[in-house]
Amino acid sequence: CGARFAAVADATQGPALKAALAGSGIANGAGPEAIIEAAARDAEIVVTAIVGAAGLQPTLAAIERGAQIGIANKETLVCAGPVVTALAKARGATLLPVDSEHNAIFQVFPHDDPAQVERIILTASGGPFRSRSREAMRGVSVADACKHPTWSMGAKISIDSATLMNKGLELIEAAQLFPVSVEQLAVIVHPQSVVHSMVEYVDGSVLAQLGSPDMRIPIAYAMGWPERIATPAARLDLAQVATLSFEAPDLERFPCLALAWEAMRAGGSAPCILNAANEVAVAAFIAGQAGFLDIDAIVAETLGIIPHAAMASLADVLAVDAEARAVAASLVARRAA
Repeated sequence: CGARFAAVADATQGPALKAALAGSGIANGAGPEAIIEAAARDAEIVVTAIVGAAGLQPTLAAIERGAQIGIANKETLVCAGPVVTALAKARGATLLPVDSEHNAIFQVFPHDDPAQVERIILTASGGPFRSRSREAMRGVSVADACKHPTWSMGAKISIDSATLMNKGLELIEAAQLFPVSVEQLAVIVHPQSVVHSMVEYVDGSVLAQLGSPDMRIPIAYAMGWPERIATPAARLDLAQVATLSFEAPDLERFPCLALAWEAMRAGGSAPCILNAANEVAVAAFIAGQAGFLDIDAIVAETLGIIPHAAMASLADVLAVDAEARAVAASLVARRAA
């Protein structure tokens, strides 16, 4: 495949990686520093897809050298949006969104004249519990939460989709990627996941990007930009889809989305606190230390405990992230006790 360097984040797996690559001539490393080295190496495009805040430092390493970046790690922009975008501008790095929603917006957004935009409308599938009452979600299992109706994803993202926190994180990310105000962002539930997002213009026109729910399409767009490259993804057959439905999100049944709105409006360290607390709460749910409905409660309580402050550097971001994780972990322990 022509690889020159391979890295694994888990330092304990370093010997196994080295053994597997013996005689290949491929340099390798293990641990967080090795991942940062991989991101900093020269490449035509760097795709950052590490789940969670762990993707922040590798992404910044790629930005430092002015790389073209396909960004699939939304937490980087949620935790440190102003720091990341300021550095990208200073270093001449290009941020190309890979998330299907932001990629869709990127494709139909008037980059040369943002004043034409009235609203950005992010679509959400609604997750596996779209039609369930709040009470019916109380005893759901991790397996239940991971049964996404449209996409096949890892446990963390699947659970975030089940709580609608994933859409909340995407709202915060959109506010960093595109020059619009918080008031110009909206969410609509669209179970078929055919319309990947929309841009409404000041004249009332709405431009949408449609396609089969296949991540190969936005990945290929980012990899080939500014050209398009062919993919084997299934072509969209609207006659077979037949119906496209939409509904407003229910913020009472899915308070994680409301918490994300609040954090985005508060600004400063609030989105970083939101993300860190959510990562801890979701990990606790997966480990059987918290219930599904404890996730939003832990996030809300953490946001209420830690004062929101401005963040000007990576050190500020890491300090807030660590504090929020510690507070959220203590809340998990209290519930477990």
